[in-house]
Amino acid sequence: MPSASQAAPYRNATLPAAKRVKDLLARMTLEEKAAQMMCVWQRKADTLVDAGGNFDAAKAKAAFQQRRGLGQVGRPSDAGKGKDARGMAELTNAIQKFFVENSRLGIPVIFHEECLHGHAAIGGTSFPQPIALGATFDPELVEALFTMTAAEARLRGTHQALTPVVDVAREPRWGRVEETYGEDPYLVSRMGIAAVRGFQGDSRFGDKRRVIATLKHFAAHGQPEGGTNCAPTNVSLRVLRETFLYPFHEALKQGGAISVMASYNEIDGVPSHANPWLLRDVLRKEWGFKGFVVSDYYAVYELNYRPESHGHFVARDKKEACALAVNAGVNIELPEPDCYLHLVELVRKGVLQERQLDELVAPMLFWKFQMGLFDDPYVDPDEAARVVGCEANAELALKAARESITLLRNEGNLLPLHPDGIKSIAVIGPNADRSLLGGYSGVPKRDVTVLEGIRARLGKRVNVLYSEGCKITIGGSWQQDEVTPSDPEEDRKQIAEAVKVARRADVIVVAIGGNEQTSREAWSPKHLGDRPSLDLVGRQEELVKAMLATGKPVVAVLFNGRPISINYVSQNVPAILECWYLGQETGHAVAAVLFGDFNPAGKLPISIPRSAGHLPAFYNHKPSARRGYLFDQVSPLYAFGFGLSYTSFAIENVHLAKPKIRRDGRTQVLADVTNTGGRAGGEVVQMYVRDKVSSATRPIKELKAFRKLFLQPGETASVAFDIAPEQLAFYDIHMKYVVEPGDFEIMVGSSSRDVDLQKVVLRVV
Repeated sequence: MPSASQAAPYRNATLPAAKRVKDLLARMTLEEKAAQMMCVWQRKADTLVDAGGNFDAAKAKAAFQQRRGLGQVGRPSDAGKGKDARGMAELTNAIQKFFVENSRLGIPVIFHEECLHGHAAIGGTSFPQPIALGATFDPELVEALFTMTAAEARLRGTHQALTPVVDVAREPRWGRVEETYGEDPYLVSRMGIAAVRGFQGDSRFGDKRRVIATLKHFAAHGQPEGGTNCAPTNVSLRVLRETFLYPFHEALKQGGAISVMASYNEIDGVPSHANPWLLRDVLRKEWGFKGFVVSDYYAVYELNYRPESHGHFVARDKKEACALAVNAGVNIELPEPDCYLHLVELVRKGVLQERQLDELVAPMLFWKFQMGLFDDPYVDPDEAARVVGCEANAELALKAARESITLLRNEGNLLPLHPDGIKSIAVIGPNADRSLLGGYSGVPKRDVTVLEGIRARLGKRVNVLYSEGCKITIGGSWQQDEVTPSDPEEDRKQIAEAVKVARRADVIVVAIGGNEQTSREAWSPKHLGDRPSLDLVGRQEELVKAMLATGKPVVAVLFNGRPISINYVSQNVPAILECWYLGQETGHAVAAVLFGDFNPAGKLPISIPRSAGHLPAFYNHKPSARRGYLFDQVSPLYAFGFGLSYTSFAIENVHLAKPKIRRDGRTQVLADVTNTGGRAGGEVVQMYVRDKVSSATRPIKELKAFRKLFLQPGETASVAFDIAPEQLAFYDIHMKYVVEPGDFEIMVGSSSRDVDLQKVVLRVV
């Protein structure tokens, strides 16, 4: 005879998930509900695994002896002491089996992981950072990448990815720019939608190859005061809605994201984790969000004061922080049981109501049912071993790396290099022979440096020479808290050695930029990554000058997590490639572009300023915002949407299908695009809109559509961009979202620069 719980309706897989949730909630004690709102991460070592990273039944029984269960387990990949895909799948199975069999009601746990640019685990396929993916302007590619990552993560036991980041990066001093898709809300929204669709598919989860996507950081995390991580965001309500909330709204509406992570920062004096207007009024009531909100790591604690990081001081203690977060609508506290340990006490004292816990627990249970975790919670270790890090996934990562590279300068058509005309090449620089994955990375099965990629491409036909040239910082690991600047004397000795090497070569490739320490998440005062300067760190500019002084042709290859003000390089180095961080296939991708096997088609997803003093530098500024500077230009060094090619394109015959429409009407802008050069290549055709006269000021231009084309020499393709109310509407002087009558400039071209755009005027009546 089955037990009462085994015969309960919530055990019946044929019932709808909502009915199963209702039945299960009615059976749960207050303590069991509170347990579903908690997670363990680093405490896995004390509660779930032994010193070798294997499941420890004795520890688990001691830690969870009251059989109340647990909501989530954070990052099982880092508990395994170097376990491969098979080992991690076996570990998650063992942990899951414990909670299913040793909690009173058999409620499974959700395992969450970091999947910013691939599953951050041993053996996971690593592809370009989001800022580099933004340069592809290719949502279909982004969807394919995260479909691949979802499979790699899910097959190892993961259920939720703490990705994608849909912050709009309008502050280049901020060390987390690399995690974003750039400075434009429309571009960020399209990439965010694609990432969500890749992770979740149709959200049925039947094939065990999809995971829950988590939009972060909600909201306005990308323009912190002074460029310092977690600082207040000081923006108007109109800017908040039109710039920072827009990508979240679109990724929820069109992508169907199931989870949202609240942000560390405050908006108008209210931290996001204590903001009912943000998490309840806007997210749930206005937008109709039915999923669940997770806290950022330790952010509920920081509503009070977390000594190792910072505090908001809106709560007197952890109990008050718990109440604030629950009232705001934070469903689960990550990463450890901390403030939410007080949930039961606060309910019993009447500070909180049990129905509030019911409301927050229900959607998390719903998705546990919807993912099939109550019915079939285990994964196949053999399948994980077969798929994770496979060659097909590596090929997709290589495709993404090639498409991310942006050609900024190519004087005299120095690129592509022709191996038949080169006897020797010098590969110089601190980024020439080092791992360049960026933050939130795993350990891929292979990690090809620039030097290795060039040597693999050229074989024995060309003599490939190498010298480090100088260092950026000592060590340079993302995990390494202390940042030690390089020694000037040692750098100059290395530069002298590099000159000797470079003089023996026919051409020089110098790999410079930043490293994982000079741009990263500043998660504490001891682990910083924001900078007041955007200049090259250390003696890198001296190295470039020394290379140019040899008289040899020089190609600069940049690797960095945020824009760098490369004024000298831009003015003096004839060929420049912006690579950001390209993932495990870095060297192969760079070599393919250097030697013409692939024609670069990347476009800048963020403006490159002339200096930190030129900030803000985003292109979609207000009409009065860029009047000029004494003794300097006000324009960026390189504009949003800019990128060159080894071929040339002509955009012609720009016209409107209907030059006049009603406010609720629709039309199209059309154009012909021709590859006028001698190579096949890609071009990103971009459409911008400007409301010429409006009741509240509008940006001088806003990206509203784009399309990436690959054309053969002489080939012409036609593009048509829809223009509807959603491309023209804004929050007017009364904060109503409307289309106002009047003239709109519709601009079509190859970048946000006026010189690259053709304009037509649309009349709206």
